[in-house]
Amino acid sequence: MTSMQALVGFAAWTLLLVLIVVGWRVAKVLTGVPINSWTRGKEAVKPGLVVRAEHAHLNSLENLPLFAVAVLVAAATGKAALADSVGAYVLYARVAQSVTHLIGTSQPLVMVRATFWTIQVALIAYLFWGLAA
Repeated sequence: MTSMQALVGFAAWTLLLVLIVVGWRVAKVLTGVPINSWTRGKEAVKPGLVVRAEHAHLNSLENLPLFAVAVLVAAATGKAALADSVGAYVLYARVAQSVTHLIGTSQPLVMVRATFWTIQVALIAYLFWGLAA
């Protein structure tokens, strides 16, 4: 897998996470819940899975721009091989972190999730280090 493919996969995964939330909201609206029930600043009752999907989506959004910059700069500067060497692993760690988040928020799961986050950040830092060299 190239780093460009991993970047597209990362973005697609982020989109899938938000679609979980949107799908639940659409289902609620179709069953009579007012469409403005999710206005910012207004707390709405949501199932745990939906809350965790929202948080997993936000977590994905935190790292997506960093990964995108690293991959795109690598491609633009002739260092695509550097990004290709770790790009798939960044995606795998992102998906693993999100899936762990969707499963639950127990202390062991949070530790697993933090480990996958740390792997992502370390790999992205490695890319930036290699780009700066």
